[in-house]
Amino acid sequence: MKRVSQLTALALLIGLSSSVSFAADMTPLSFSQLQQQKGVAIDTRLSAFYNGWPQALHGTEGHEPAALNLSASWLSAMSDEQLSAWAKDHQLKSDTPVALYGAEKDNQAVAERLEKAGIKHISLLSDALQQPERLQKLPHFEQLVYPQWIHDLQQKKPVTAAPQGDWKVIEAAWGAPKFYLLNHIPGAGYIDTNDVESEPLWNKVSDDKLKALMAKNGIRHDTTVILYGRDVYAAARVAQILLYAGVKDVRLLDGGWKTWSDADLPVERGMPGKVTPAPDFGAPIPGQPQLMLNMEQARGLLHRQDASLVSIRSWPEFVGTTSGYSYIKPKGEIAGARWGHAGSDSTHMEDFHNPDGTMRTGDDIAAMWKEWHILPSQQVSFYCGTGWRASETFMYARAMGWKNVSVYDGGWYEWSQDPKNPVSSGERGPDSSM
Repeated sequence: MKRVSQLTALALLIGLSSSVSFAADMTPLSFSQLQQQKGVAIDTRLSAFYNGWPQALHGTEGHEPAALNLSASWLSAMSDEQLSAWAKDHQLKSDTPVALYGAEKDNQAVAERLEKAGIKHISLLSDALQQPERLQKLPHFEQLVYPQWIHDLQQKKPVTAAPQGDWKVIEAAWGAPKFYLLNHIPGAGYIDTNDVESEPLWNKVSDDKLKALMAKNGIRHDTTVILYGRDVYAAARVAQILLYAGVKDVRLLDGGWKTWSDADLPVERGMPGKVTPAPDFGAPIPGQPQLMLNMEQARGLLHRQDASLVSIRSWPEFVGTTSGYSYIKPKGEIAGARWGHAGSDSTHMEDFHNPDGTMRTGDDIAAMWKEWHILPSQQVSFYCGTGWRASETFMYARAMGWKNVSVYDGGWYEWSQDPKNPVSSGERGPDSSM
């Protein structure tokens, strides 16, 4: 055993004393008291629990009304500047009353960082999660699963929102399964995105090819398919196409492979196991054709109050500084499209992600879209360059309960190939699409 010097022991004791003192300073505050003070509740749990998953079977689901989510698990990935930016984005000022709830150690960790960011009035929410009728959640939180849920399902433990019948876990990525061979979720299959989309425009393959893909992977219309990827949007692309084809229950591992790796759960190496082909899909393909729009249908959504054609591309792509892709030469944007945000470039989606790569809160995303007149009451179709980023936002909107959403499959790549299609470029604001 290593010997600890008296100086080190003293430092540890002082640190522990300071931590206990800080916790004692966080006086309990009820939800009604917090409301009277016009304060803000902050949920320090994982985003899965904030979104609606119960922490225990048959437990409470959701978060306190209008609560923000600042998971303690994100703190190691957030610099002080990023945390201050998070507070500013959520309109937290130094004198805003804040009440935390979650595990004691998580509350402690978040409180210390918030205090460092200049938040002065930090309390504990005394009656958090005690009144189920007031809690809020994503309408379809079950469509974004989390690692422990998959693991429990694999271990044949009872889980919330369990599949109704057969189920499969599948990793999706472009090309050969090179990373999959090194490590993957135990028992997971593998789908190459080349099997669901093809050149020259990287649109989805024909319905006949989708039918063959389903048979090859043992997927029927009533199979629950749980998809994950090293890149979330690769899995989302496959998920959206499976829903179009008619698979009724398709789920996405929120945050993808990284969340499984971070959870330190078991992994496997090697090639996928042998799959028993499905004799038939059991339903016509496509089962939900309305989920995938062609170019003419996308054009019909432009300049409407009751519809939005939404660009999920970076701002430099939207204003025409870059096409975003080495193989797409034209720059610009579909004239009349509304900007739905994305990330710093064509391979990132930071605007939609928490620091751990999971989906930002539904409230944050809805507020971001509302600024560009994108509303849940509208017919909304997402597009990007070729469909991956658009599919990720489609899956999020679906989890958020948006009912009339789709993907314009061709996206900017297809649109830009026809010189007759109207194109915009340059700086512009939300009213440019009206």
